[in-house]
Amino acid sequence: MSFATSPIWPPADPRDRGGPQQPLLMVRGLQKHFAIRNGVLGRVAAHVRAVDGVSFTVHKGETLGIVGESGCGKSTLARLLMRLIVPDAGEQIFDGDAVGVQGGISVKDLRRQAQMVFQDSSSSLNPRMPVQGSVAFGPMAFGMPKADATALARELLTKVGLNPALFGGRYPHELSGGQKQRVNIARALALKPRMVILDEAVSALDKSVEAQVLNLLQVLKRELSLTYVFISHDLGVVRWISDRVMVMYLGEVVEIGPADALYAAPKHPYTQALLASRPSMDPDRRREEAPVSGDPPNPVNPPPGCRFHTRCPHAERVCSARAPVLGDAAAGAHLAACHIQNPASGHSLAGRPVLPALH
Repeated sequence: MSFATSPIWPPADPRDRGGPQQPLLMVRGLQKHFAIRNGVLGRVAAHVRAVDGVSFTVHKGETLGIVGESGCGKSTLARLLMRLIVPDAGEQIFDGDAVGVQGGISVKDLRRQAQMVFQDSSSSLNPRMPVQGSVAFGPMAFGMPKADATALARELLTKVGLNPALFGGRYPHELSGGQKQRVNIARALALKPRMVILDEAVSALDKSVEAQVLNLLQVLKRELSLTYVFISHDLGVVRWISDRVMVMYLGEVVEIGPADALYAAPKHPYTQALLASRPSMDPDRRREEAPVSGDPPNPVNPPPGCRFHTRCPHAERVCSARAPVLGDAAAGAHLAACHIQNPASGHSLAGRPVLPALH
């Protein structure tokens, strides 16, 4: 009996309430500021603006890639989506139901339909529990009988390429990094989720194992009708696996759009700098200077206006005076929060379809 036809995993999903045209996830104005406390009394001295008014939409069956420098808020955003961290403000709607509010969907029910795969495959597993038990633990915690949970765990281990007779009784320290990550993927699928958030899930793997895991993720997405939110710093991997890409900078979304369009013609100077930082295999086209200089500003006290203007080669007075607006990307449009993209902004380059190349 195959995984797709197993009675443990029915092919039809009765949880799909709004049909294929309704977004699976809508996020509006999501915000999380972490308090910095000083002194003996622990009084709040300042706040780190880790995620500051982020809005986006994830459509059913797509892969949304999220990229940005370290510290831009990608991992904090992932934990907010799973409610591992409580947001300070904002709205999160899952298949038409508001999360964590009366009359909507509870956080517990959200976690049955959305699961997360973390970057560190070793610390994500219980070192004192065989991997088959780790995969079966979640379903048992939600009331599934032990025998059914064990059968599901063995089936999932097979699905991710691990023979349960050989690997099911092993402990995490007996597995390689790639095998541990496959176990984590199987564990994430054990609760029959509709959406999987992958936070740097392949970053710690060597390239050959990384390719195997990425191919596995694509196969599982097709067979199980999954939706992915894929977070990574690897621009090549994000382009390969994503349908749309969202670029974050200092807690905000600066650009979002279809992967091919965003990589071919980036609209935001920060996105252009990210893509220009990729190493070139052509010795005649090697970059000897950084495409953008300086470090990101302090998230405790971000600059006014556009937060990238302190490093942007195209910055003008309007960039520091007024924050640009991203717009509504619900329809899948290619948008950027940049005054250059607004003909009425007053920027000297406003309305130009292609940004000048970075030198």
